[in-house]
Amino acid sequence: MGIATIIGIVVAIIGILGGFVIEGGSVMSLFNIPGFMIVVVGTLGATMTAFPLSSTLGIPGSAIRALTGGNGAEPREMAEQLVEMADKARREGLLSLEEEAQKVEEPFARKGLMLMIDGTDPEALQSILEIDMDQEAIRLKEQAEIWKTGSGFSPTLGVLGAVMGLITVLSGLGGDVAALGHGIAVAFVATFYGVGLANVLLLPINMKLTAIAKEERQVREMILEGIISIQAGDNPRIVKEKLQGFLAPGNRLPEEDEEDDGAEAAAA
Repeated sequence: MGIATIIGIVVAIIGILGGFVIEGGSVMSLFNIPGFMIVVVGTLGATMTAFPLSSTLGIPGSAIRALTGGNGAEPREMAEQLVEMADKARREGLLSLEEEAQKVEEPFARKGLMLMIDGTDPEALQSILEIDMDQEAIRLKEQAEIWKTGSGFSPTLGVLGAVMGLITVLSGLGGDVAALGHGIAVAFVATFYGVGLANVLLLPINMKLTAIAKEERQVREMILEGIISIQAGDNPRIVKEKLQGFLAPGNRLPEEDEEDDGAEAAAA
């Protein structure tokens, strides 16, 4: 997921700048420090005003999260682990999973498994994990909302930058016409910054963070279902069938007969 974000942003920039150059424009004419200050710094300041400091300090982290694709567990790999644990727990008991559970990298899954092994009541276990899921969803939603809010401020500040530039240009009327035209062009660079920043970076990152939050929520729901099933002593096949519903059709675990055929082929 992360590589798609980076590729998408690069393709969008190439498309926009490439079209501008084909039309006869110069990329260097788009570099304007005052416009950058008004739009980028102004958008950051307005966004910081709209949210608590603790939330805005997480902007760099949420950007990295969007570009790298999140830090959640891979759904199929997690499902395979849970099915294997269900099989081991059914044969050797829940306590046999302690060493394996401690090695699980996904914090939510590790916490749930350790609570299960410690003998936590099923209802209490489910309640604890659901609270964790809900609070994490709230945090991720706020991170995405920060970028969405910034995308609303950015175009408006771009227009503000253009107006401020035009005020400067018009205050010098009566001079060289060529210089006047250049000044007007520079003034509108701020609008370019504002609209471009909103539609190429801020809104896409907002949508990517929303998609990541949805995927991570689904994985956590799958983990919760798997842990509850293991604790209840369900047959590994039943656990597998429950978890299959959380996976995309092309990413589901192989059926038993396919696994057996593969084992026989390997033995031959």
